[in-house]
Amino acid sequence: MAARVLPPPPLPLVLLLLLLPLSARDTVAAGEDFPRDGRVIDLDESNFEAALGVIDFLFVDFYAPWCGHCKRLAPELDEAAPMLAGLSEPIVVAKVNADKYRKLGSKYGVDGFPTLMLFIHGVPIEYTGSRKADQLVRNLKKFVAPDVSILESDSAIKNFVENAGTSFPMFLGFGVNDSLIAEYGRKYKKRAWFAVAKDFSEDVMVAYEFDKVPALVAIHPKYKEQSLFYGPFEENFLEDFVRQSLLPLVVPINTETIKMLNDDQRKVVLTILEDDSDENSTQLVKILRSAASANRDLVFGYVGIKQWDEFVETFDVSKSSQLPKLLVWDRNEEYELVPVC
Repeated sequence: MAARVLPPPPLPLVLLLLLLPLSARDTVAAGEDFPRDGRVIDLDESNFEAALGVIDFLFVDFYAPWCGHCKRLAPELDEAAPMLAGLSEPIVVAKVNADKYRKLGSKYGVDGFPTLMLFIHGVPIEYTGSRKADQLVRNLKKFVAPDVSILESDSAIKNFVENAGTSFPMFLGFGVNDSLIAEYGRKYKKRAWFAVAKDFSEDVMVAYEFDKVPALVAIHPKYKEQSLFYGPFEENFLEDFVRQSLLPLVVPINTETIKMLNDDQRKVVLTILEDDSDENSTQLVKILRSAASANRDLVFGYVGIKQWDEFVETFDVSKSSQLPKLLVWDRNEEYELVPVC
């Protein structure tokens, strides 16, 4: 059989085949122009999509030059940027003048300033947490962490706990199938750390106060609290434990912690004090903690008039009221005073 000689492809196809690798090289080269050294970078309509294509974790401040809140945020971002760049999963901080580049802002639903978004592999998540540099770093570090970390040794457990810090609760599973925890690691990713230890010593069992497996330990480093769950790891039991353990046994009510109550459907047993930092209040909080540990179907909280008088006044309590006051609050408008003997 005679060999067939194929005619050369049409010129446009040849050019296309030649240009495709060049375009790919150009894209990579463009990506190299974005600094990764902890500087806040400026983006606009000409380079925003390119940045999304080459930066896995991009934190963007959509701002307006005339916005006072934006001006106060800028130095916080300058301080946070090098810390975020130094994470094991680096986050690049960028800013977009969304007042000037309105089409770009509109594409991502920007309707106020500043609007903060974290793009994870190009997918945006609006950030509404603290704008202070240190807290912003803690929060974003949580966003890019694995849903559930797998720990293979005592040293890995120690490193995980140290790196997690004290801002979020953490859940450590020992002898627990990580597939059982994965759902809650995804669901509560923004609110807690999750890990499963595959190998650990008796020293770890002593340190975390469990004597059999499977066991799930909930830890609130900030409040020096720890609770233990032995199961059953099925139906609603596991999620009930996780959900209830997201809050400390007794919650100090302030502008930050009040937001934590939004996703919790339990009623709040609220104690109103004159000053939540004095010695008498400290003793009362210990009593509340004992009551809370015996009844996890309610949230126990406390607040001082001295610390947050505007909030306390919504319950018709003032500095002239007889304190402490105890009430059961549904977190909306309804509450019921409880007589204090």
